[in-house]
Amino acid sequence: MIHELIPNVIEFAEEFPKGCIQTLEMLLIPGAVSFVFGLVFGVILVVTRKDGIMENRVVFFVLDKIINLFRSIPFIILMTLLVGLTRLLMGTSIGVAGALPSLIVGTIPFFSRQIESALSEVDPGVIEASQAMGLSPTQIITRVYLRESIPGITRAVTITLISLVGLTAIAGAIGAGGLGDMAIRYGYQRGMSDVTYAVVAIILIMITMIQTIGDAIVKKTTH
Repeated sequence: MIHELIPNVIEFAEEFPKGCIQTLEMLLIPGAVSFVFGLVFGVILVVTRKDGIMENRVVFFVLDKIINLFRSIPFIILMTLLVGLTRLLMGTSIGVAGALPSLIVGTIPFFSRQIESALSEVDPGVIEASQAMGLSPTQIITRVYLRESIPGITRAVTITLISLVGLTAIAGAIGAGGLGDMAIRYGYQRGMSDVTYAVVAIILIMITMIQTIGDAIVKKTTH
């Protein structure tokens, strides 16, 4: 009965673990790198903006425009744009290695904006009180902005990882491997719809797990 319902899934069952591992690599590595850089850039945007604790209009203007520039480029075009740089850095423009630079460059601007939004929710009165107590900008960033924004930062991470799952599928469609590649090669090009359904189910499980963990952390850290 199962063979009749999902014959192609059973036939290519050995491909699914490989596809899942490749997708996780494209999710976790860019996710980790984007978290570090996005957090730094998000903080810089908040503290250097007008009336920020380290107001610097030049730094804010330049960083703000660069982030806007890369956010405006559709991901599939960004991958094409970065082919030369990807080959230079990774030695290839295909496979997981070939997708990593584009995934990182495509995710950092998005996460930076999410962090900027999360930190902006901190009560200005708390910031003013911290300044009145004589805290340095570094202390305000670490003890106030970041500590008070843990739920918001967690939401930002959750949203970014879910978005990144979608980007890995796009990357897979143009040679990066992973579940997206399986859905295109087997599900679309060969008409194996059961493979497509299986890929969608796996991706749905991944997203559900990310959302569930994120919601649990937000609930625990909200006060």
